[in-house]
Amino acid sequence: MIFRVFEKEELRQLFDILSDHNRVVGPVEAGRDRNGRPVYAFSDVREFNDIRLNHTVTKLPAKRYFLPFKEDLATFTIEKDNWHKSIAYNIERPFVLFGLHPCDINALNKLDKVLLHSVYPMPYYAAKRKNMFIIGLDCVPQPYCFCRSMGADTALHGFDMFITDLGSRYFVEILTDTAYNFLRHIRTEEPGEEDHILYMKVVAERNEKFTAHVDTTDLAKILDMEFQSDVWKYWGDRCLACGTCANVCPTCYCYGVEETVEINLKGARKTKMLYSCNVIDFAEVAGGHNFRPERHTRLKYRYYHKHRGFVEAFEESLCVGCGRCGESCLADITVPEVIASVRGSGGNE
Repeated sequence: MIFRVFEKEELRQLFDILSDHNRVVGPVEAGRDRNGRPVYAFSDVREFNDIRLNHTVTKLPAKRYFLPFKEDLATFTIEKDNWHKSIAYNIERPFVLFGLHPCDINALNKLDKVLLHSVYPMPYYAAKRKNMFIIGLDCVPQPYCFCRSMGADTALHGFDMFITDLGSRYFVEILTDTAYNFLRHIRTEEPGEEDHILYMKVVAERNEKFTAHVDTTDLAKILDMEFQSDVWKYWGDRCLACGTCANVCPTCYCYGVEETVEINLKGARKTKMLYSCNVIDFAEVAGGHNFRPERHTRLKYRYYHKHRGFVEAFEESLCVGCGRCGESCLADITVPEVIASVRGSGGNE
């Protein structure tokens, strides 16, 4: 890894260079909540001033640019006695993700394990992932963030360059030759001892701002032992089974596939749609039998997939601790509270 520093005004020039021939997606202010606080979202950006580099956690993750909520996998047309199948990976050209926080970068790294490096990789995901230029950006910890507990507060790979604000200028970690070549077009210099000291100070101050924590010690084993615990019934009774948590989660990847045929029988399409294991018909099969008709069972298996099944397969949790699910949950169900109650240290045993 190569380290450089540059003055803040150089970042605007870098943006202009990147946006000349690329689609740039970055955090923007999408509105205000009922308390007047800004709501951030990833969106196409054409002007540098539109990017909010001080953004907190976006309501929706950048996952939608890799795993769209709805995507055509194939279309079919019939002309006379011939039929034609068309497959598009739904990405026309490379684009830049500008300002991704460590938790979202780590979320993509986890998705890579399943959708890119598994026995059966998903070409639609791979096509988008391979055509991304990712610029990471340090975050400002929020009261609901527990990414430090999940080891997702820093990113070691999965990006091209990573920027840390030192106050008067930026400290940048360069991970790819593409990033190195882009940075050659702006003025940078080797970081000095003062820059390294300031960087360590900034990191230490950021780490002190994390207030939410989850005890993950032997969590997979504890989940096995507490499989029949009554705490799941407690949280299941509160759950609305709306699927919001999966909608905002940067690592949920469950989906369904639907095939439709045009009424004139001249065309058809196969469509993939992201889904949620909390929704009532998720485990329903042909014939109408539902393997998980109860809410608490579906909620429990979502937690087991995140913190037990994925750990068994990849030796790490699928959760990155961004806190989006708890912030968006209409029933105020949060991961720290659920895990604490399963461990027997919460008030909902």
